[in-house]
Amino acid sequence: MSYVQKVLDNLKKTNPNEPEFHQAATEILTSLEPMVNAHPEYEQAALLERFVEPERVVMFRVPWVDDNGKVQVNKGYRVQFNSAIGPYKGGLRFHPSVNLSIIKFLGLEQILKNSLTGLPIGGGKGGSDFNPKGKSDREVMAFCQSFMTELYRHIGADTDVPAGDIGVGGREIGFLFGQYKRIRDEHVGVLTGRGLSYGGSLARKEATGYGLVYITEEALKMRGDSFEGKTVVISGSGNVAIYACEKAQSLGAKVVAMYDSNGYIYDPAGIQLDVVKDIKEVKRGRIKEYADRVKGAKYTEGCQGIWTIPCDIALPCATQNEINKESAEILVKNGVKFVGEGANMPSTLDAIEVFQKAGVVFLPAKAANAGGVATSALEMAQSSGRLFWSFEEVDAKLKNIMVNIYHNMDNAAKKYGFEGNYVMGANIAGFEKVAEAMMAHGVV
Repeated sequence: MSYVQKVLDNLKKTNPNEPEFHQAATEILTSLEPMVNAHPEYEQAALLERFVEPERVVMFRVPWVDDNGKVQVNKGYRVQFNSAIGPYKGGLRFHPSVNLSIIKFLGLEQILKNSLTGLPIGGGKGGSDFNPKGKSDREVMAFCQSFMTELYRHIGADTDVPAGDIGVGGREIGFLFGQYKRIRDEHVGVLTGRGLSYGGSLARKEATGYGLVYITEEALKMRGDSFEGKTVVISGSGNVAIYACEKAQSLGAKVVAMYDSNGYIYDPAGIQLDVVKDIKEVKRGRIKEYADRVKGAKYTEGCQGIWTIPCDIALPCATQNEINKESAEILVKNGVKFVGEGANMPSTLDAIEVFQKAGVVFLPAKAANAGGVATSALEMAQSSGRLFWSFEEVDAKLKNIMVNIYHNMDNAAKKYGFEGNYVMGANIAGFEKVAEAMMAHGVV
């Protein structure tokens, strides 16, 4: 039995009932096998066993009082997975689906994603099963303050720097930061995604979506192509989806579909992004309102049907496992040529296999959506130096990082004989730096 298989078998045995974590670990470790086989010293140092085991897992209760005066209790998590190349860095997710398995899968992915940026940040992730949707601002504040009252003791500007994720936007970050500052009496860069008035960075809101398009643009460019005239389907309608749409449209693409958790809109004339922004960012409404406001647009209940819409480029930007094998087969049949993952692990393992067998250029999440954490690290740099860079400066740095990520994973795939396999390329390119640092630190 190979070293990788032994580690995987033991991981599943010692971490039962964690399917998302198993899925992420299987995808990562199996793709690392060619590299691991070339370094027998890794097995002697139990490097993979240490790599897949978090350095620290913090679980806690979060009691808070709702607007009816009733006490509610949620679960809180922070998984500090790997600090070999820098302080833990990764978002907080507030969503009913959050559990330990999901936080561990996200944290494991984050290690390699952060490494790929070329910036000195380790991997971590956190969150809660709290659902901010439908809550008043006061309820969200009460929850965030309670959450931070426990979390503050585990984080710090040089220890662990959380950011936002699903359910954690500017409002939530503001409440979390305010409570941290109140408790610690410090105004430091302990959270990223902060408002511009208290230490945030320009381009942070746009970063993940823009970065996704920049890396896809580079993949197109290396094949003598561009976004110009391409039909694009984007899932989701949050920050990542909205700003991926904005940048793709600016490069000449026609984005024809987007969705939220209730259903999707199809606009054959091309999505009018100003309408989507008004619905989602200003009014916090539902995407179905778009069809009432834009002539010729159609709304369909349920999300899965969005992948039946023919497109040249698919950018899944919503949540994990939204593209399964069946959806991937339909996309391929309808002529998709590029898939860039804006969400974390939005394609199942068998969906990825379908894309790769069909010759689709598949850009995995840990590379394709690294723009958000890259810009978070740029925010950390600005905080440390008490600096404030212009939008153009941050955007230029972001584009350079995404272009470098593409070429680093492309080169890594070629180096190990898997040209064009960017799942392997991204995992190997990210892992090389982490492995080197872990080996240098000894057994810790």
